[in-house]
Amino acid sequence: MPRYGVLGWPVSHSRSPAMMRAAGLQDYQRLPVAAGAFEDTVRALGGAGFRGANVTIPHKQAALALATSASEAAREIGAANTLTFGEGGEIAADNTDAPGFLAALGDPAPASALVLGAGGSARAVVWALAQAGADVAVWNRTPQRAEGLRALGARVVTGPVCAEVLVNCTSVGLDDLTSPFKPADRLSDYPTVVDLVYRGGGTMLIREAEQRGIRTVDGLEILVRQGALSFTLWTGLPAPLQIMRNAVRDTGMKTRAV
Repeated sequence: MPRYGVLGWPVSHSRSPAMMRAAGLQDYQRLPVAAGAFEDTVRALGGAGFRGANVTIPHKQAALALATSASEAAREIGAANTLTFGEGGEIAADNTDAPGFLAALGDPAPASALVLGAGGSARAVVWALAQAGADVAVWNRTPQRAEGLRALGARVVTGPVCAEVLVNCTSVGLDDLTSPFKPADRLSDYPTVVDLVYRGGGTMLIREAEQRGIRTVDGLEILVRQGALSFTLWTGLPAPLQIMRNAVRDTGMKTRAV
C-alpha cells in the first residue's frame, strides 16, 4: 500500500491525516521534521514506500529547492506544498495552495482584492489572484517586505483600499481575541472576506464579517480544496470533497493557519 504524509515542524496540529484518511489514503501520517533534517528525510521517503507528501510550515521553500522537477505554479510562487515521489528517485514539486484558494473562493474570480500580509501564504494567494486577472493590493505591517510581491503582480498599499475580496494571510486571529482588520465596520467595503486562519467557531474576522451579512470563506475550506488537488495528483481520482470537509469540521479541531 502506498504511503503518504505531511511534513512540517511542528506538525502535531495538522488536520491533513484525518482529511486524507477519510478520503481513502489510509496510510497517511504526520511527519515531524526539523529544518536541518528535511532534505535527507525527503530524499529517503520514496525508498521507504511513500508515493507523496504534503508540506507545511516551515518547509515549503526547501521542498521546491530539492525537487527534481516542478510545476509552473510552484516555480513562480517560489514554494511547494505537494511532493510526488517517482520510482527512480524523482521528486516532483507542485503548489496546490494557489488553485485550492481559487477553488474555495468560487467562480467568477474577483476583479480586485486586498491581501493582508506578505508571507508564504500571501505569495500563493497573490499569484493565484493575479493569474485570474484580479487587481491585487497588498497591505502589510512592514511595507518593505511586501515589495517582494510586486513581481507576482501585486501593488503595495499603506492602508485599506476597497476591493471585491479581503484576504487575511497573516497569523492574526489564531488566538481568537484579535482581528487583522480594524475597524470592523469597514468590512462592509468587501463583499467577500476570506481568512486563511481557521478555528472551531470561526475566527474573529470571520464572525465579524458574518455578523454584517458578508460572504465568508474560512481556512478549513481552503485546506480541503488544496488537499483535494493533492489527492487527485497522487491517485488520478476525483477527491471526495464532502467527506474531506466532514473530517476536518469536527468538534476536536485545533486552531491553525493553512
